[in-house]
Amino acid sequence: MGNGRKAQTEGFWDRPPLMNLVADLLFLAAGAALAYSAALLLVRLPLFPLREVVVTVPLREVTAAQIEYAARSSLSGNFFTVNLEGVRAALEKLPWVRRAEVRRRWPDGLEVALEEQVAAARWRQAEGAEARLVNVHGEVFAAASNADLPVFAGPEGSAAQVMARYHEFSALFAPLGRKPQAVVLNAREAWQIRLDDGVVLDLGRDQPKAPLAQRVARFVAVYGEALKKLNGPADVVDLRYPNGFAIRPGRSGQEQKGKQ
Repeated sequence: MGNGRKAQTEGFWDRPPLMNLVADLLFLAAGAALAYSAALLLVRLPLFPLREVVVTVPLREVTAAQIEYAARSSLSGNFFTVNLEGVRAALEKLPWVRRAEVRRRWPDGLEVALEEQVAAARWRQAEGAEARLVNVHGEVFAAASNADLPVFAGPEGSAAQVMARYHEFSALFAPLGRKPQAVVLNAREAWQIRLDDGVVLDLGRDQPKAPLAQRVARFVAVYGEALKKLNGPADVVDLRYPNGFAIRPGRSGQEQKGKQ
C-alpha cells in the first residue's frame, strides 16, 4: 500500500528517465529550428547571386539576345532560391523553342539545354493572322521563316494528319521526280494537292473502296502518257473518280478523261 501511494504521488521531476527523454527532444527541436533559420538566412543573403546562363547545345534559330531577355524577365532570387520552373516556362515561350531544360550550375550560374523547333512546312492561316509553321512532329507553332517550305492547311488540330499525308504523297510522286508543294484538307475532309510543277490534284475524300493512295498511284502510273495527249500543260487533275481521273488542260486543249 505504501509503495502504491508513493508511485501515485511521484511527479515529473521525480522521474529521471522521462526528464532525459524530454530534454533530448527539446535539444533536437532546437537544433532543427537553428538549422532551418541558418539555411533561411543563408539563401536570403546576397552571397550567391546568379551571374551567368550557360547554353549547353548549339543553336540555329534562337539568338543570345532572346535568351537573355527571357532570363532577365524570369530570374529572381539567388542560386538557391531561383524558380527553375519559371525560367523554363519563359524560355519555352520563345518562338523557336520547343522544349527547355534548366538546372543550377555551381556556384553562380544556370545551365540551359534547348530543343529548337525544326520547321517542315508553313501552316496556312487567315489573312493578317500571325505566321505559323509546322514542325517535324506535326505540331503548329508561331514563327516566321524564309526557307522554301511546303504549305499545309486544314482544320485546327489536323496538322499531324496533314503531315502524314504529305509524306505518303511525297513517296508516291517520287518516281515522277515531283513532290507536293501544298497539301490541303478542307472542313469536309476532302484533300487537294498542288505539285511543284503547278498541277493541282483534287482527291476528294478518302473512301474505303477507293483509298487516296490507290487513286494517286493509278494516276502516277499513267501520268506521262496522259500529258502526251494534251496540247499544253495540265492545270487541274480530278482524282475523285473511283476508277479513273479527268485532266483539265492549262491554256489550251480540251478536258480529257483517263480510264483503267
